[in-house]
Amino acid sequence: MYHYTESGLQNIWLANGYAKRTTAQGEAVAIHALDTLHNAIGRILATRPKLTGAGLRFLRQELGLSQKRLGDTVGASEETVSLWERRGRIPKSADRIVRAIYLEHLDGNVHVTQMIQRLIELDEKPDEKLVFAETDQGWRMAA
Repeated sequence: MYHYTESGLQNIWLANGYAKRTTAQGEAVAIHALDTLHNAIGRILATRPKLTGAGLRFLRQELGLSQKRLGDTVGASEETVSLWERRGRIPKSADRIVRAIYLEHLDGNVHVTQMIQRLIELDEKPDEKLVFAETDQGWRMAA
C-alpha cells in the first residue's frame, strides 16, 4: 500500500493504481488517473459529517480557490480560512457550504461551476481599472 501524503491528507492510502519507479534522483511514484482519484477523495470528504482543516484545504484547492476567495464566498476573511485549515475548527455553516459547493461542482452543476470559475478568474487578475461615463440613462461602465 502507498501512503498518499502528497494529497495533503494524512489518512489516504492507495491499495493499487500506482507504480513505483527508481530514477536517478531516487524512488518515484506515478499515480494513475490522478484527477479521478482526487474526485473520489473529495466526494468522500464532502459526504462526511464534518471537515477537518486538511479536508477543507483539499476541497478548496480542488475547487481552485484561494483562501481569500473561499473566505469571500462563505463570509470570512482570508486569515480566518487559514486558521480553519491549520486548526481544524470550522463553523458548521462554512463547513456545510463548502461541502455543498464541492459536491455541486463535482456533479456538474453549471451555475456552481460558472461561479467557481468567476472566483478563480478574480484571483488571477489584478484589480483592473474601471472607467465610468455619464450617459442619458445615468452612470455606466464605459465601453
